[in-house]
Formats: sequence, C-alpha cells, structure tokens
Amino acid sequence: MTQPIAVFTDTEDLDPEPGARLLADAGFEVRVAGSRDPDVIAAASAGATALVVGYARLDAALLDRLPELRIVATMSAGHDMVDTAEARRRGLWVANLPDAATEDVAVHALAASLSLVRRLPQADAVVRSGGWSEDFTAAELPRRASDLTLGLVGLGRIARQFAALAAPVFGRVAAHDPHADRAGWPAGVERYDDLGDLAAASDVLSLHVPLTPGTRGMADAGLFARMRPGSFLVNVSRGGLVDAPALLDALGSGRLTGAALDVLPVEPPAADDPLRAHPRIQLSPHSAYLSDTSRRSYVRGPAENIVAWHRTGRPLTPVVDPTATRPAAPAASTTAPTEGAVA
Repeated sequence: MTQPIAVFTDTEDLDPEPGARLLADAGFEVRVAGSRDPDVIAAASAGATALVVGYARLDAALLDRLPELRIVATMSAGHDMVDTAEARRRGLWVANLPDAATEDVAVHALAASLSLVRRLPQADAVVRSGGWSEDFTAAELPRRASDLTLGLVGLGRIARQFAALAAPVFGRVAAHDPHADRAGWPAGVERYDDLGDLAAASDVLSLHVPLTPGTRGMADAGLFARMRPGSFLVNVSRGGLVDAPALLDALGSGRLTGAALDVLPVEPPAADDPLRAHPRIQLSPHSAYLSDTSRRSYVRGPAENIVAWHRTGRPLTPVVDPTATRPAAPAASTTAPTEGAVA
C-alpha cells in the first residue's frame, strides 16, 4: 500500500513537530511547505491526501493541482481560507478546531475590553511621557465597568466563555445570535433579536462571528451609528468583519471612544495603514489565541482530525462532510479567532 502523505502548508510561528510526529506515528509521510504561495504548496503537496492549513488560501485553482487530496484540516475554528463549497463539490472532507483556544480568546477579549474601559494604554503613555495622575485625569476619566453593558455579537463557544468571565465585572451582558438555540441560551445573558438594538444598548460591543459573505463588513457605518456615543468596539474574530474607514470615521466623530483589534483586514498591516497610527485603537498582532497550551493544540488538533479520518473514515470535527446529503453543521457555532493561529 502506498504511504499516505500529509502536508503542513503555512505554520507561521507554530512548530509543526508535535502534529508531524502524530501523523508519522500513524503511517503518514509528513512534509512542511512553510508557505502560503500556491506554487510552493502545490509542489510540496504532490500526491498528498491530507493538508493542514493555516492562513493559506485553498481555492478551486489550487485544488485543481491536488487531485489526490481527500481531507483538509484547518489550524483554527475559522475555515474561511478554504473554499468549502468547492471542497464539498469535489468530495473532500474539511475539519476545523472548534475549541483549541476558547479560553485564550475569551480571556483576551475580556482583557482588551477592560483595557479600553480603564484607559490603560492612555495611562501608560502619560507615565512614559513624564506625566502623572493629574495629566491622566485631565483628558477623560475611566468608566466603571459595573455601570456598563457588554454586548456580544455571536454566542458560540468563545462568546459564552467571555460572557461567563465578564458577568461578575460588567453590569449587564447581552448578545445577538440568530443561530443560537433559544433553549440553550445561557442564563444571565440578555437576548436581542436585532443586531442594531444590541448595538444601541451596549457600551462595549464585541464581535464573535465567522467571516462569511453575510458577515463581511457587518461593523459598518450603519452599525456604528446605532452604538451609544462614547462606546467601544472589540474584535478578536476576523478583520474583515469591520469596515475600517467607517471605524475611523466613528472614532473621529466621537461616536466611538476606542477600539481593540486583534485582527485586521490586511495582516500584517502596511506601514501607512491608518489603523496602526490611530491613538484610540488598541492593537495586538492576531495573538488572542496564543498560549503555551494552545500553541501545541493548533498543530496536534489538525493531525488528530486527519488520523481519525485515516483510521475511521471520518475526522473528529468536520465542517464539510462529503458523505452527507446536507452540509455538516459547523463544529463551533458562531465563534471564530477569531478565534487561532488563524483564529
């Protein structure tokens, strides 16, 4: 029997060794392309039956060059880098990692929210410039978190854990998720059926949905216009959820007081990207998913999906099931980075 081949496309700052070892122990020949370039991936993946994908775009043109491919495993809860419709048409499995960094992203979202509310970047800048408390309070005072409402757009795994962490800190926690089961709606989280109504009721609005054609640019001028004056935006999911020019306009007009972005429309951002220079935007380098624990999970998890498929015919957490008459339900509800290595 020909030895099956598994290829890691792009691993960025992750060490593929734990996942590669798991695959090798299961009988795979393991290769690491180490690139998002489709030509590099195609060359490294000749004869491959399995791909582990980070940020690399897997579209129809690249799939045409991989005729032996049978399964794609993403290193994230999000799977927008894979053309899932094309994968389904070709009979390919696609599997994701719904829970590799749930705690990490939820904690990051809470830390980012509280940093905005408590104005920690501004306080840091005052001290570093030689000032002290009177210089800090001369601008604007921080707000008390227990006086504020946290609004969650999407209520998947990460948002639910964020809600549990935030409940003792914020005065109210509310959410909008038309796909969430009403029977399983968490206690203590107020439900809003209209996204605009949630925005209007929230002091901190945090995004927790995958990037799809329907959600791309959802945080736009219309949504910002509904938000309370002086409110905050947090995004730890996907950069494409936010209309960047509209966000800059909302910050400039004072409609929003600040934003915390772990993800950007273009990553890494260009040197002249206005999001990088805005004093009211708190940035992190798509790192919400990172911890010593999740770093291992992001390379072992896809390998576990591939090994399970190899042994049983089915991965552990499929999002595209070519044997089903209908598309498989996503393993993670409406939560993404945004949620991981590509979260």
